[in-house]
Amino acid sequence: MTPDDPAKDQPRIAVLIPCYNEEVAIPRVVAAFHAALPRATIYVYDNNSHDRTRQVAAAAGAVVRDETLQGKGNVIRRMFADIEADAYVLVDGDDTYDAAAAPGMVALLLAQRLDMVTGLRVTESDVGAAYRPGHRFGNAVLTGMVRLIFGKRIGDMLSGYRVFSRRFVKSFPALASGFETETEFTVHALELRLPVGEVSTSYRERPAGSVSKLDTWRDGFRILCTIGLLVQREKPLAFFSAISVVMLTAAVGLALPLVPTYLETGLVPRFPTAILATGLGILASLSFTCGLILDTVTRGRQEAKRMAYLALPAWDPPIETAGRALGASDVRAKPG
Repeated sequence: MTPDDPAKDQPRIAVLIPCYNEEVAIPRVVAAFHAALPRATIYVYDNNSHDRTRQVAAAAGAVVRDETLQGKGNVIRRMFADIEADAYVLVDGDDTYDAAAAPGMVALLLAQRLDMVTGLRVTESDVGAAYRPGHRFGNAVLTGMVRLIFGKRIGDMLSGYRVFSRRFVKSFPALASGFETETEFTVHALELRLPVGEVSTSYRERPAGSVSKLDTWRDGFRILCTIGLLVQREKPLAFFSAISVVMLTAAVGLALPLVPTYLETGLVPRFPTAILATGLGILASLSFTCGLILDTVTRGRQEAKRMAYLALPAWDPPIETAGRALGASDVRAKPG
């Protein structure tokens, strides 16, 4: 590449596609992203598929690699560790997301110096087969919980269509093993107050012969547990204070009926109840103290993550170069 080569200012774009038994859909996905982002390198990571996912993905023009630890979160951890790029497009291999939205999402990420752009899923019908009512309801509930606790800047927490900066990818801890990884993306961005955006994108039904790997109840429960663990990890003072309030309320409720008798006679009736109330009061104090201590620890962890993020250089060409590179002249983020 010569010094005057215009390609030197072009961003390196990687399309990351985690796959498990997607023989039917993956050739369409690879072809669609080749057409939408002709300069991008498309990586398909096969997660122990039992069909011909690897072969058909390679035939379609993707770089195919393996991850033997089962679960989407494990695949994403490996992808983020292995691949070097300036912008990363993460998409499911089931052909439900619109590849035509990718150039606009990447252009938005680069032009506005964002760290994450989420594809906000939109269907033609509120009851379409592509986005089942149970999944829509679960997503609304879980996203609402995260918005209430961590901030109202994300409208579709469980979307599998995202674009990330290199800074985000290389500083993201990636601790999840399964579908709860999308929750981790969201909470990580919100807790570090990273710049994020959203772009509405169509969401369609899987092609015939492709089967969903998502179990509504099992994976919904795992995501709910992940939210609880993230609250405990990232907001320990609020978490343990809530436990403390519950215990203290129970202790007061048990002790109050004993007070009049004690004031009148100087004796404590129902001694076991008094002991239980005292124990709950002590536990409430300990819970609050744990919250205070862990809040200090969490603040130190957040500072360390922020410094790790800032240690990575951002891709920083002229703003107009980012837009021209992807053919998107007027792309705006959806308000959070």
